[in-house]
Amino acid sequence: MADLADEAASLDGYFSDAPLEPEPKYPPLNDSFDRCVIITNLPKVPEAKYEKLGKVVLKLVSRIGPLANYEGSDFTGFFMPFDKEAGATVGCAFIEYETAGDAKKAIEVLEEYKFDKNHALHVLPHERASHLADVEEEEFKQPEPEPFKEQPNTMSWLEDSCQRDQFAIRHGKETAVFWNDGREEPVLDYDGAREKEAGVAWCEYYVQWSPKGSYFATLVPNRGVILWGGDNFQKLQRFAAPGVDFVVFSPQENYMMTNNNNRNDPHAIKVFSIQTGKCLRAFPLYPSNFLDEKLSEQEKSNIPPPPFQWSHDDKYLARMGKDLISVFDVPTMKLLDKRSLACDGICEFQFSPKANIIAYWAPEHKNQPANVNVIELPSRKSLRQKNLFNVTKCSLVWQENGEYLGVKVTRHTKSKKTLYNNLELFRVNEPGIPVEMLDVKDAVMAFSWEPQGSRFAIIHAENPTSTKVNVTFYDMFRMSEPEKKKGKKKSTGKELIAEVNKVETLEGKQCNCIFWSPAGRTIILAALGDSASGTLEFYDCDNKSLVIKEHYRANQVLWDPSGRTLATTVSQPIGGGHFKFAMDNGYIVWSFQGKQISQQSFETFYQFQWRPREKLFNKKETAEVSKNLKKYEKQFNAFDEAKKRKLRLEETRGKRKNRSAFRATLARLKEIRSNMKQERMALLNGYDSEDESNFTTKEVTIETILSSKEELVY
Repeated sequence: MADLADEAASLDGYFSDAPLEPEPKYPPLNDSFDRCVIITNLPKVPEAKYEKLGKVVLKLVSRIGPLANYEGSDFTGFFMPFDKEAGATVGCAFIEYETAGDAKKAIEVLEEYKFDKNHALHVLPHERASHLADVEEEEFKQPEPEPFKEQPNTMSWLEDSCQRDQFAIRHGKETAVFWNDGREEPVLDYDGAREKEAGVAWCEYYVQWSPKGSYFATLVPNRGVILWGGDNFQKLQRFAAPGVDFVVFSPQENYMMTNNNNRNDPHAIKVFSIQTGKCLRAFPLYPSNFLDEKLSEQEKSNIPPPPFQWSHDDKYLARMGKDLISVFDVPTMKLLDKRSLACDGICEFQFSPKANIIAYWAPEHKNQPANVNVIELPSRKSLRQKNLFNVTKCSLVWQENGEYLGVKVTRHTKSKKTLYNNLELFRVNEPGIPVEMLDVKDAVMAFSWEPQGSRFAIIHAENPTSTKVNVTFYDMFRMSEPEKKKGKKKSTGKELIAEVNKVETLEGKQCNCIFWSPAGRTIILAALGDSASGTLEFYDCDNKSLVIKEHYRANQVLWDPSGRTLATTVSQPIGGGHFKFAMDNGYIVWSFQGKQISQQSFETFYQFQWRPREKLFNKKETAEVSKNLKKYEKQFNAFDEAKKRKLRLEETRGKRKNRSAFRATLARLKEIRSNMKQERMALLNGYDSEDESNFTTKEVTIETILSSKEELVY
């Protein structure tokens, strides 16, 4: 004790006289429950199946992210209530994730998830469930339906009695829509006058027609995308898409996709339902793991984002990723069969324009040769695969009806110093999808199918930089004379054989682009670009007729959907550029025969776009109409004559008005003169100047020799 007393005395003064009151440091209490979700519409099972169901649900929710785990507690982030009185589960489960992000992702991924054939899951955040618990139960009252409001007829423009087409232009701060009949100057339909009076911007960026022409989208980056339609282009819907750069409609006009091209925005790409205006899903500009982390920021910026593509019937939306194609089921926007389509080394893919078929090509990858694959959806069945060797690049081109697929293959020699081309041609609608290879010794600069036909054209030259090129036409069928059989004098007729056939070659042309008419038969051989001559060659592939025109510095050729007229433009991007060619900006409208119909010039010209129209006739019906065209010739001629007469009357309206006024004045003056006849005769002592008997008629004949000529005949 003495030692302890001495030690205490020695430590005197080292301790504080303040009382010791330690306070534990607890972590901050999180009472938001933002990491918790509630899954409902689970199967109700008895106690014997409780553990099995729990394992299945736990495995499903764990794929989203790790569940919460607390030290010293048996709670694992998963709880599925069991009703002992009913002897079964109650059909729901409580889930807590480690992060709020995983909880939000679970709501997006598991909502409407097909747990089995009788149960589709419904996922709620805890906050929403708490709100529903506080709702008082009361008798349901049927809400009063909103009064019916007739929507504008978005197809009314097709009822035009003159069967005219429409196009939209953007120049300066103006946006205007015009009618075009293919004969006279275009007529203004609407230029945003209603919005100008209200002080509202109709359009501040580009415009876009929907694929069938029902909707007209104008881009206002600060507000998003605005849809217009109906007789007077009434406002139909606005979609919130800040910074929108361009839009893409689905082929059946059920959905619309916007893109702001912002690499740092996780919601850069948005998919909307046009009917409801709801955003179905948002995507970043690049898929995950698409860009190699070893690349520098400059190298990454040079890689364009992989585009989305719609199927022809709006059922699927697909996007290329790294070694895969992600196919989303619309409108749920979930992966088809919960997994992507594996495509090792894929570089490009294209949807068929008429079937749920995807074609893609991949270069040599992991000791596998380069290949082109044709895949059917949703079965993922491989319809055809073509292996290729020594491939540098491929380009996929579908025919408009999806009957043929052309693949332009650029190959290299073993030394990789020499490049050459060949075409792989797939007959998609034939059994087994046979493939024909067409060797081309020259470099192929352009390849294009005839719409709704079996012909295609290529531009080729020995040197890709040549100013003089050749244009060759091929047909997927060859006309063959049948063999004469013994005992028969005449053959039965010509036969079509499925074999690539060279039709003709046009040599020494100055063109770098080819544009088929939507009606087929006519093709434009154009030299486009700043360094090109702007030559336009209108070539009729059936009659072999050629008309040459020119539009200096033209950079676009745009056919109208009927194939009656086309427009060539000199345009500049809205963001700037091409200002040194401001004197050339504008457009020219031509007939399909090369006749100039209209020309307009603008200091700043940004966009020209025809209004699309849906094709209602197939190839057979179109041929039937062409065959019986004379039946309607009188009707068309009468309509044209009535239209010309109306135009003549309109043009001479002023002249006819002046003529009527002159005749009325002349009649009035004649009446005044007639009333003054007696006064006039009195002043002339009874002489009537209008009486012919007071005049003597004398006839005099005068002959004048204008010229004479003498000829000596021996």
